[in-house]
Amino acid sequence: MKLLLTSAGLTNQTIVKALDELVGKPLDQLKIAFIPTAANLEEGDKGWLIDDLRRLSFLKFKEIDIVDISALPKEIWLKRLKKTNILFVEGGNTYHLIHWFNKSGLSKVLPELLKTKIYIGVSAGTMVVTPSVLNAKSEKPPVLDFDKEIKDEGLSLVNFMIEPHINSVWFPESNFVNLEKRSKEYKYPIYGIDDNTAIKIDGNTVEIASEGKWKLFKK
Repeated sequence: MKLLLTSAGLTNQTIVKALDELVGKPLDQLKIAFIPTAANLEEGDKGWLIDDLRRLSFLKFKEIDIVDISALPKEIWLKRLKKTNILFVEGGNTYHLIHWFNKSGLSKVLPELLKTKIYIGVSAGTMVVTPSVLNAKSEKPPVLDFDKEIKDEGLSLVNFMIEPHINSVWFPESNFVNLEKRSKEYKYPIYGIDDNTAIKIDGNTVEIASEGKWKLFKK
């Protein structure tokens, strides 16, 4: 399984190099599925989402297919995901994303897809693959069409938690001092990563690709 777990996407050349190492071929030969589902509940102009799409465009992928798993039936989004090389899961509301991973059925087919595809996570898209999202900053949506109990479990594709946006002006409570205190309450080790850092996973190997700040709080 190959994953590139980021705070803010492909923000620098070190993170792009980590992606190059995972794919092993020129990016202009690769098709990428951009999954914006987590952003659906976010307000504002979503300039950060546009920035992520712009970066992908600059990298000249062969094709960028925008696939919202909450807006399409499974037979359509699954067919489109199977045609791509990379799944790029955008940030937004973590709980909304977990809900749609489960409701759409993506959580069940994802391990099989990742036998041949690379997963890039951004913020919420990173957090959902961990065993717990207790540290999520997202508000839990009103139940309505959501699960009767919105849980804090992720997909457990990795055995550690991740806190993105360390030292970000948009998330002032996310810093190493606060995270060290909160980490004592968590069952799992947790990485704190800033917007210039990514965690690269290739099988059982975990490496950090960073031009910024990061720290691991072990149990």
